Amino acid sequence: MDGKIVVVIGDRLGKGQNVAKGVESAGAKAILIPGMAADMKLGDVMHENNADLGISFCGSGGAGALMAANKYGYKAKYGLRSIDQGLTALKEGAKVVGFGFMDSAELGRKLVEEYRKLYKKG
Repeated sequence: MDGKIVVVIGDRLGKGQNVAKGVESAGAKAILIPGMAADMKLGDVMHENNADLGISFCGSGGAGALMAANKYGYKAKYGLRSIDQGLTALKEGAKVVGFGFMDSAELGRKLVEEYRKLYKKG
Protein backbone atom coordinates (compact mmCIF):
# COMPACT_ATOMS: atom_id res chain seq x y z
CA MET A 1 0.00 0.00 0.00
CA ASP A 2 1.31 3.48 0.75
CA GLY A 3 2.87 2.92 4.19
CA LYS A 4 -0.39 3.65 5.98
CA ILE A 5 -1.79 1.33 8.60
CA VAL A 6 -4.61 -0.68 6.97
CA VAL A 7 -7.58 -1.56 9.17
CA VAL A 8 -10.45 -3.80 8.05
CA ILE A 9 -13.79 -3.42 9.83
CA GLY A 10 -16.59 -5.98 9.79
CA ASP A 11 -19.88 -5.44 11.62
CA ARG A 12 -22.59 -8.09 11.96
CA LEU A 13 -25.31 -5.50 11.28
CA GLY A 14 -23.53 -3.79 8.39
CA LYS A 15 -22.51 -0.78 10.45
CA GLY A 16 -19.01 0.39 11.42
CA GLN A 17 -19.05 3.80 9.74
CA ASN A 18 -18.16 5.64 12.95
CA VAL A 19 -15.19 3.45 13.81
CA ALA A 20 -14.02 3.83 10.19
CA LYS A 21 -14.13 7.63 10.60
CA GLY A 22 -11.99 7.32 13.72
CA VAL A 23 -9.49 5.07 11.93
CA GLU A 24 -9.20 7.60 9.11
CA SER A 25 -8.97 10.58 11.48
CA ALA A 26 -5.88 8.89 12.96
CA GLY A 27 -4.32 8.75 9.49
CA ALA A 28 -4.91 5.07 8.69
CA LYS A 29 -6.78 3.48 5.80
CA ALA A 30 -10.15 1.99 6.77
CA ILE A 31 -11.70 -0.79 4.70
CA LEU A 32 -15.30 -1.14 5.79
CA ILE A 33 -16.91 -4.41 4.68
CA PRO A 34 -20.47 -3.63 3.51
CA GLY A 35 -23.62 -5.53 4.35
CA MET A 36 -25.07 -7.80 6.97
CA ALA A 37 -22.77 -10.45 8.50
CA ALA A 38 -19.71 -8.48 7.36
CA ASP A 39 -17.87 -9.67 10.47
CA MET A 40 -17.76 -13.18 9.03
CA LYS A 41 -15.79 -11.90 6.02
CA LEU A 42 -13.19 -10.09 8.15
CA GLY A 43 -10.35 -12.60 7.78
CA ASP A 44 -10.82 -12.91 4.01
CA VAL A 45 -10.76 -9.15 3.46
CA MET A 46 -7.78 -8.73 5.80
CA HIS A 47 -5.90 -11.42 3.89
CA GLU A 48 -6.80 -9.92 0.47
CA ASN A 49 -5.61 -6.46 1.54
CA ASN A 50 -2.61 -7.51 3.64
CA ALA A 51 -4.20 -5.57 6.50
CA ASP A 52 -2.40 -4.66 9.69
CA LEU A 53 -5.44 -4.85 11.94
CA GLY A 54 -8.99 -6.19 11.90
CA ILE A 55 -11.93 -5.03 13.99
CA SER A 56 -15.00 -7.25 14.33
CA PHE A 57 -18.34 -6.26 15.83
CA CYS A 58 -21.19 -8.56 16.80
CA GLY A 59 -23.33 -9.19 19.84
CA SER A 60 -20.82 -11.53 21.47
CA GLY A 61 -17.75 -9.80 20.09
CA GLY A 62 -16.30 -13.07 18.92
CA ALA A 63 -17.67 -14.58 15.71
CA GLY A 64 -15.72 -12.63 13.09
CA ALA A 65 -12.54 -12.54 15.16
CA LEU A 66 -12.66 -16.30 15.72
CA MET A 67 -13.32 -16.95 12.03
CA ALA A 68 -10.28 -14.83 11.05
CA ALA A 69 -8.13 -16.59 13.64
CA ASN A 70 -9.23 -20.07 12.60
CA LYS A 71 -8.94 -19.53 8.86
CA TYR A 72 -5.77 -17.41 8.66
CA GLY A 73 -4.06 -17.88 12.02
CA TYR A 74 -4.35 -14.23 13.02
CA LYS A 75 -3.90 -13.74 16.75
CA ALA A 76 -7.31 -12.66 18.02
CA LYS A 77 -8.78 -11.32 21.21
CA TYR A 78 -12.55 -11.21 21.43
CA GLY A 79 -15.43 -10.55 23.79
CA LEU A 80 -14.08 -7.04 24.30
CA ARG A 81 -16.38 -4.41 25.75
CA SER A 82 -14.21 -1.30 26.16
CA ILE A 83 -11.55 0.73 24.42
CA ASP A 84 -9.07 -0.14 27.18
CA GLN A 85 -9.62 -3.85 26.58
CA GLY A 86 -8.89 -3.28 22.89
CA LEU A 87 -5.67 -1.41 23.65
CA THR A 88 -4.58 -4.19 26.00
CA ALA A 89 -5.31 -6.77 23.29
CA LEU A 90 -3.03 -4.89 20.87
CA LYS A 91 -0.29 -4.77 23.50
CA GLU A 92 -0.67 -8.55 23.85
CA GLY A 93 -0.07 -8.96 20.11
CA ALA A 94 -3.60 -9.33 18.76
CA LYS A 95 -4.05 -8.59 15.07
CA VAL A 96 -7.83 -9.04 15.22
CA VAL A 97 -9.97 -7.54 17.97
CA GLY A 98 -13.61 -8.52 18.47
CA PHE A 99 -16.02 -6.21 20.24
CA GLY A 100 -19.66 -6.17 21.14
CA PHE A 101 -21.44 -3.43 19.23
CA MET A 102 -19.25 -0.34 19.85
CA ASP A 103 -19.29 1.65 16.61
CA SER A 104 -17.49 4.76 17.88
CA ALA A 105 -14.96 7.04 16.24
CA GLU A 106 -12.98 7.17 19.49
CA LEU A 107 -12.46 3.40 19.38
CA GLY A 108 -11.09 3.50 15.83
CA ARG A 109 -8.82 6.45 16.54
CA LYS A 110 -7.38 5.02 19.76
CA LEU A 111 -6.73 1.58 18.28
CA VAL A 112 -4.77 3.12 15.39
CA GLU A 113 -2.82 5.41 17.71
CA GLU A 114 -1.87 2.43 19.90
CA TYR A 115 -0.96 0.28 16.90
CA ARG A 116 1.26 3.09 15.62
CA LYS A 117 3.03 3.35 18.99
CA LEU A 118 3.59 -0.40 19.19
CA TYR A 119 4.72 -1.03 15.63
CA LYS A 120 6.13 2.37 14.54
CA LYS A 121 4.15 2.23 11.31
CA GLY A 122 2.08 4.71 9.31
